[in-house]
Amino acid sequence: MSFRKIKPTKSNLIHLNKRLEFVEKGKEFLDYKRTELIQEIRYLWKIYKKQRKSFFNRFKKVLLKLNETYMEQGKNSVILISSICKIQFRSYVNIKTIKKIGVMLPHIEYNFGSEKKLPPYSFTNTSKHLDELMNLLRNFFRELISLAENEDILFRYAYNFQKINRRIQALKNIVQPQIENDINNIEKILEEVDRENFISLKKTKDLIKKGV
Repeated sequence: MSFRKIKPTKSNLIHLNKRLEFVEKGKEFLDYKRTELIQEIRYLWKIYKKQRKSFFNRFKKVLLKLNETYMEQGKNSVILISSICKIQFRSYVNIKTIKKIGVMLPHIEYNFGSEKKLPPYSFTNTSKHLDELMNLLRNFFRELISLAENEDILFRYAYNFQKINRRIQALKNIVQPQIENDINNIEKILEEVDRENFISLKKTKDLIKKGV
């Protein structure tokens, strides 16, 4: 709101002072939300770094074990078992959203559907590496889902942090100075008007006294 659009009246001055107070409260609230986000980002970042390191270590183990299984079992046989797994096991993945500190965050629910079922292959005619690979893959996908969830949460936190920071800067550097400038200009004009009225009233009194 610029001074050119505001009439220099006492009611507008009161309105601007209330608006300035509202801006101050808004800055305090946004600063509190920003501090909350910083704390959450720092906490989750430590977890994410450990998760990421663990995930890539497990990923390497999976690739090595897969290669060992290919060599002993044969690639075509492993691919066939994989195809049978798709039929036997019905995996379930659902992405929901939850609200935390004002931010909508993903929550991934999943079930591999394989815990209570026997594997789709014979124990006597398959490589020992295949069992180890299956166990590694279960943990691998669990870590993958958790890592993806936390990574997306970090992105959302970072985006909201930037958005809040821009709002604070806009209030601090644009809105607040503009309101303060309008208040200052109106106060100067009202002071000048009061001064002129006082002088005019004094002259009127002097004229009345002289007339008497």
